[in-house]
Amino acid sequence: MKWEGGRESDNVEDRRGSGGGGFGGKSIGIGTIVIALVGSYIFGVSPSTVLEVIGGGGAGEQQQGPAGPPINDRDSKFVKTVLADTEDAWGALFRAQGATYQPPTLTLFSDRTPTACGTGQSASGPFYCPGDQKVYIDLSFFRLMKERFNVAGDFAQAYVIAHEVGHHVQHLMGTSQKMQEVRRQGSESQVNAMSVRMELQADCYAGVWAFHTNQKRQILEGGDVEAALKAATAIGDDALQRQGGGAVVPDSFTHGTSEQRARWFSKGLENGKVEGCNTFDTRNL
Repeated sequence: MKWEGGRESDNVEDRRGSGGGGFGGKSIGIGTIVIALVGSYIFGVSPSTVLEVIGGGGAGEQQQGPAGPPINDRDSKFVKTVLADTEDAWGALFRAQGATYQPPTLTLFSDRTPTACGTGQSASGPFYCPGDQKVYIDLSFFRLMKERFNVAGDFAQAYVIAHEVGHHVQHLMGTSQKMQEVRRQGSESQVNAMSVRMELQADCYAGVWAFHTNQKRQILEGGDVEAALKAATAIGDDALQRQGGGAVVPDSFTHGTSEQRARWFSKGLENGKVEGCNTFDTRNL
């Protein structure tokens, strides 16, 4: 992936090396399903129950001690550049519809950090918190992708960031608010089914970002798309359940199968059309 030399976003907060705690509502993350599935097999409870524990209850963002000065290392520069590309792509798409895109803040942290959605944990993977409109990433997740899932490469990592920004887009469009309604009133199976559609749409939005960024800056190199598809496949619910040593239970899916995740990312990447990412009005996920 050709990312060097691109504009770097100012909307990155570096909390690495600064600990913290907290409590609060719900977060939406690409990696949360990993710990939920592992926990369900170990403790004999449903993944959704583990997700409730991870999300916590109540509200309110907690304060943490002062972080060190921002680090302009390669990893942070990469994150800033990818985030800037999401800002440019979604900014243009929103303007085309007569709206203004409000970019999220991306917070780098290590181990744990307070958020408006509770204490962010490295174990839950990157996530988006609607309460403070921030994307949270412990960069050790990228090492986990390589070591556990054999997925590497800058574009695969950019896909993860773009997926979480996709959740922010859903928040701005009012989609995530509908998810909260289902959480309050729906059954466990209804919540899981809605979550799958939310996650697949975020995958598609990641593809939309890639399409428009490549059109503008020609970022894609040989093998990039394959690496991103491999990442999407590795974190499908069915693949994670098999890796966890248990049976594949479709009713417990919260993110979609490997095939679905790869297909919806590809769908967004094909033509960059936001309207093509409507996972809620289709029977064929």
